Amino acid sequence: MRERGEEYDRPIELDDPGVDALSHRQRMDKIFILTLDTFLASDMYERIHFDPRMQSYEIVRPLTIGIKDTIEEIQALSRDTVSARLLIFDVRRDTLSMLKKAYNEIVGYNRKDFNTYCYTMVIGDGPASLFQPGTSLDVFVSHLAKLRIDYHPAVIFYDPFLHYEPHELEHRGIDDVFTLPDEAPRRFRPYFQKTGDVSVSEIRRYFRATHKSPDEKKQRENILRKLYKTRIAKQFSLPKDQLRYWLSKSGLRLATEKLHLYPLYFEDWVYELVQKARKTI
Repeated sequence: MRERGEEYDRPIELDDPGVDALSHRQRMDKIFILTLDTFLASDMYERIHFDPRMQSYEIVRPLTIGIKDTIEEIQALSRDTVSARLLIFDVRRDTLSMLKKAYNEIVGYNRKDFNTYCYTMVIGDGPASLFQPGTSLDVFVSHLAKLRIDYHPAVIFYDPFLHYEPHELEHRGIDDVFTLPDEAPRRFRPYFQKTGDVSVSEIRRYFRATHKSPDEKKQRENILRKLYKTRIAKQFSLPKDQLRYWLSKSGLRLATEKLHLYPLYFEDWVYELVQKARKTI
């Protein structure tokens, strides 16, 4: 009579191929923009598409209207992401739970190739406690560490125009239809001359300056950099060298991660990561 365990006539392969072990080397100059935010998706799309270095890249973004349909569309795209060299995740707190299932699948399909054949970039708001009195940038450390575990990002962008203070967001009832806010965070409104509410979509369109001359586009980028510098100086006590790094392509080092400001140098990072993935092949 065969003893239990004797049915194994070969060593057990602990590293049997599974979803996590799959490698997809046949990737293209293709980028997936994964977000429920139509205006952010358009901003990223235009910044990439109209950059002379990347006009041949294929850019995939959600095209449906409405939160529920967009979630389903992103879910349906999950297997197709193995054809891309760059995945851009919107990881803001307001929508992350809705996309968690789709994101987990996408990470699972691509994990083996991260930081070799495929790179990831995340864009989001900061920790919920960021604007509490006396808070320092140290609250980002655990926040960034979790993003590292979940998405293995090559670049982490913090978008100040996605970050609302808790009292700014309306409390929605269980039967309310979820919508993303478009009105600019209150701390930014005094800096823009406009009758009525200032929307984030307007701000994004102004600063990306898609159809403006290179000089005017650069001028607007400098205006945005000055605006960020003013806001950071008011909110945090940062040494000048740290502030300079945060406004630069290098980013601000916090523990083991670097934090960048969206959209400063966004196009440069996209181009470099796609090129890096191509060289790996």
